[in-house]
Order: sequence, then structure tokens, then C-alpha cells
Amino acid sequence: MAEANPLGEFFREHLQELRRRAMVVCGAVLLFSILAYGFAEPLTALLLKPIFRALPNLKGLVYTNLPEAFIAYLKVSVLAGLAAALPVICYQVWRFVSPGLKRDERRLALFVSFWAMLLFVGGALFAYLVVLPDMLFFMLGLAGERLRPLPKLDAYLAFVARTVLAFGLAFEIPFLMVAAGRTGLVAPGYFRRKRWYSYIGILVLAFLLVGGDPLGAVLLAGPLVLLYEAGVLLTALTGRSKKGHNPEEINQSR
Repeated sequence: MAEANPLGEFFREHLQELRRRAMVVCGAVLLFSILAYGFAEPLTALLLKPIFRALPNLKGLVYTNLPEAFIAYLKVSVLAGLAAALPVICYQVWRFVSPGLKRDERRLALFVSFWAMLLFVGGALFAYLVVLPDMLFFMLGLAGERLRPLPKLDAYLAFVARTVLAFGLAFEIPFLMVAAGRTGLVAPGYFRRKRWYSYIGILVLAFLLVGGDPLGAVLLAGPLVLLYEAGVLLTALTGRSKKGHNPEEINQSR
């Protein structure tokens, strides 16, 4: 009779647990998406507010394919379902990884998750409340007597989702910089010395995140530069508090 393989049994149990938790997550997303579809029209109206504020005379958006409106509502419902199921997703991920963590590592994981989520929500709100109205006002301001804007529903919602996601991820920059400095992945003063290279990278990244829109890239690059400088300052402060008052390290960071 063949002996049981402890390692294989270990991986089998973890895969089964991962499967169970993945099924719970998928079920939660599906359930919340179905519920959100009942509110798809008011949710879409909420996403349409920035464009109507930018161009009050705009009568409405158009769609050129028959299923386009249905698919757009379906996408909005899935996004709302993902947002509503986020606590369930975080809880399932936490229950899966927490047994293998020590007490200090659990506290650190909770701290990291809290600030990462807070910064992402802050970036998304900044994009929706500040950036989108300015971008849309500029773009729609190009219209005239011979140029009439006819924005499509699906394209507009994709533009809003991409912009909000881009700013949400961009607001994670200071947090990632501090984490890299605290864990020793980069040397003290690294981000300060690489400032101008980072600015070029920020411009390229902003251009890619907004889908090649020059105005959107500029509006995204500005906050990214400020966030980068905030990360430089926070990395220096947290690095000094961790390393103490070593003159050699302080001079190196300069």
C-alpha cells in the first residue's frame, strides 16, 4: 500500500480551500451584480453627471448598435457588483492567508490593506469629482457650429472607468514608495536621486493609462508628480525613524 505524500496532501487541502473561497467570491460578485442591475439606470445616470455638468446643453448620449445600451448597463452592474463585493473578497483573501501569518505580520497586512484601499478610493473620488469635469469641459468645448459632439454611451462609460481606475492606482504611488524604502528594496535617497527619470516615466505612464489622450495625460501627470514628491518626503522621514541618526546614512540620502 502506497504511503500518503504529506506535501501533496498539504497542497491538495490548500487548493480545495482556495477553490471554496474563490466560489464564495464569484457567488458574491454574481449576486451583487444581479442586484445592481436593478439599479443600472440610476447608476449610469450618476456616471453621466460629469458630462452633463461639462455641457449642460447636451441632450443625451447615443448608441449605434442595438445591444450596446444593454451591454453598457451590464458592465455598470458588474462594476457595481465588484465594488459591493469588495468586503467579501477582502475577507475571503484574509481568511485564506491569515493562518500562515504571525501576529505582527497580520497587523502589518491589515495596515497595508487599509491604507491601500483608502488611497485607491481617494484617487477614484479625485478623478470623478475634479479631473473628469475639467477633461470633459475642455474636450466638449472644442465643439462649434460645424462640429457637434455625439458621445456614445459605451465609449463614454469606458472612458470614465479607465480614468477612475488610473487615478485610483496612481494614488498608491506614495504608499508603494514608502513600502519599498521600509523593506530595504531601495537604498536611502534612491527616489530623490532618480527624480527626473521618474518624471519622464510618469509622463509615459500617464499617457498610457488615459489611452493616449494628451490632456488626460497632463491632468494625471500633475497629481502623480505631487504624489511622487510626497512619497520622497515620506520615504525620507520613515527611513530616518527606522535607521536612527546614522550620519553616514543621512548624508547618503542627501
